[in-house]
Amino acid sequence: MRKSCIRLLIAIAIVMLGGNRTNALSPDFACGADVSWLTQMEAEGRKFYTSGQERQEMECMQLLRDHCGVNSIRLRVWVNPDTVWNSIEDVVAKAVRADKLGMRTMIDFHFSDTWADPGHQVMPKAWQNLSPEEVEKALANHVSETMTALKTAGVTPEWVQIGNETTPGMMLPLGSVDNPVQLTRLNNAGYDAVKSIFPQSKVIVHLDGGNYQEQYDRMFDILETNGGRYDMIGMSLYPYWAEQNGEKGGWKKISDDCISNINHLKQKYGKPIMICEIGMPYDQGELCRQLISKMMATDVEGIFYWEPQAPAGYNDGYTLGCFDNDAPTTALDAFKQR
Repeated sequence: MRKSCIRLLIAIAIVMLGGNRTNALSPDFACGADVSWLTQMEAEGRKFYTSGQERQEMECMQLLRDHCGVNSIRLRVWVNPDTVWNSIEDVVAKAVRADKLGMRTMIDFHFSDTWADPGHQVMPKAWQNLSPEEVEKALANHVSETMTALKTAGVTPEWVQIGNETTPGMMLPLGSVDNPVQLTRLNNAGYDAVKSIFPQSKVIVHLDGGNYQEQYDRMFDILETNGGRYDMIGMSLYPYWAEQNGEKGGWKKISDDCISNINHLKQKYGKPIMICEIGMPYDQGELCRQLISKMMATDVEGIFYWEPQAPAGYNDGYTLGCFDNDAPTTALDAFKQR
C-alpha cells in the first residue's frame, strides 16, 4: 500500500510539473554537466567546495557526482585552439577523470578553432583553403583522431555531437543551411567517423533555442530530405538569453514552448531528445531547480547544465553558472531526486 501511494504521488508531481513520463526518474536519465572549463580553472588555482557551514574542498567532478547528483559529463573539442584548453589532449584527460568516477561522457565537436554557436560557425584555419571534399575528409579525420584517442585511453563516449548549436549550419558558408546537400555531407562524414570507432555511441545534432520549433523543423527536414544520419536531437534551453532576445512570458512560458517543441519533434522525426545545455543566472538557484525539475518530467533522455562550476563573471562575463562562492547553489538539487 505504501509503495502504491509513493508511485501515485510521483505521478501527480510529474503531471503538475507539466510532463508526461516517469522514466525520467530512472538511473538511465542523464543528469549532466559540461565542465570543459575545469582544467583551465584548476590551472588558475581555483578550488571547489561543498555547500553549507562546514565547507569541504573537493575535486569538482566528484563534488558534482556526490553532492549534486550529476552522473554524466560533457566536453567540447576545438580543432586547433590557441592554447591547450579544449584540445584533444585536454578533452581526453578530463574524459578519463570522469570515467574513473563512473560517469558517462558526451563529446561535443565544435569544428572550429574556438567557440562555435549560432553567431560563430567559423571554419578552422587549417581547413579554409580546402575543397569541400577535402573538408569532409579533414572533419572525418579530426573525429576519428579524437575517438581513437579516447578508445586508447579506455573511454567509450555514450554520446557524440557533430557540431555545436549548428542552427545556421556549420563551418559557414560551406555547411550553411542554405547549402543543404553540403551540410548533410559534412554531418554524415562526422557520423560515419564516430561509428567506425564506437558503433554504439549515439550521434547528436544539436541546435540552440529549444523553444523555437521552426529552426528545428528547418534543420531536421534538411537532414531527412538529404539522407542525413543521426541518432538523437540535441537542444539548448536558456530562458535568460531567450528573454534578452525579446521572448515574453518568463522562464515558465519559454520552458512550456520547449516542451511543446519536444513533443512535436518526437512525433515528426521519431528520435530521442537530449537537452545538451541548460542554464539560468547563478543567483536564481531555486528558479533554476524548478526549471530543471520541469524539464526532467518531460520526454527527454537527459539534461546537461553548461559550466555549472563557473563563478559569476568568469571568462569575460559568464553569469549562468550555478556555483556561488565556489560551492553549488540549489540549482542542481533536482538531479538528486531522480
